[in-house]
Amino acid sequence: MSGGQIEGVEVPLPPLPVQRRIAGILTAYDELIENSQRRIKILDSMARALYREWFVHFRFPGHESVPRVPSPLGEIPQGWEVKKLSAVAEVNRSQINARSALEALHYIEISSVSPGQIDSTTTYAFADAPGRARRIVQHGDMLWSCVRPNRRSYAQVMHPAPDTIASTGFAVLTATKVPFTFLFFATTTDDFVAYLTNNATGAAYPAVTAPTFEKADLLVPSVALLKKFGDVTIPIAEEIHTLQRQIQNLRRTRDLLLPRLLSGQIDVEAIPS
Repeated sequence: MSGGQIEGVEVPLPPLPVQRRIAGILTAYDELIENSQRRIKILDSMARALYREWFVHFRFPGHESVPRVPSPLGEIPQGWEVKKLSAVAEVNRSQINARSALEALHYIEISSVSPGQIDSTTTYAFADAPGRARRIVQHGDMLWSCVRPNRRSYAQVMHPAPDTIASTGFAVLTATKVPFTFLFFATTTDDFVAYLTNNATGAAYPAVTAPTFEKADLLVPSVALLKKFGDVTIPIAEEIHTLQRQIQNLRRTRDLLLPRLLSGQIDVEAIPS
């Protein structure tokens, strides 16, 4: 079809008052989504700021009475330790195989993860799932894309549906000795991203492997302070998850409403203002 023919196509439009009512309805959804996004940013900033205050600047509760001692990372509070990530977390704990008794799975691929969140999952019959759909994930796990770590394709898994599986392109970090929120913030600092980037191999597709994560140095505070951090930040992570789910539901509802409103299937006057 030529440009002139396209210009001649007649497009049915509802009356102007109806168009304005539809625009108002959709705007209300967009405003709710934007409000939730702002709240997520505030909550994430609060938790990240607390991590920096306690574990980077060492201004944690009671820090005045804790002396500093030398360590491979410089002076640190007494009682803290520099440990390999493998001492506080497992990397790629488990995966499915051809004999796994799954009817269907919910797949997380690298392209569906943006910095800090999982944007979508795709449901497949087990027989039709991509060959890379192998990593088993559970609540609290940390996903880190092994390819081009400088792009920061990472996210925390919160309350996944049963049989949620991630691509083998991810390293799946499962906290074992620290709160999962501590592991999340410790592995998303600029220093940690620089460590991954500097240890990536391959010119076209720089990538890291599971041992790269396992060998990373983490500064681990006392058990008591870890518990305090978890007590404060895990509820924040739960609230962020709730808001992300709300955003997904609002977008889904808005996208379903739009064609029905335009076609007149739904009477705009029947929708409360």
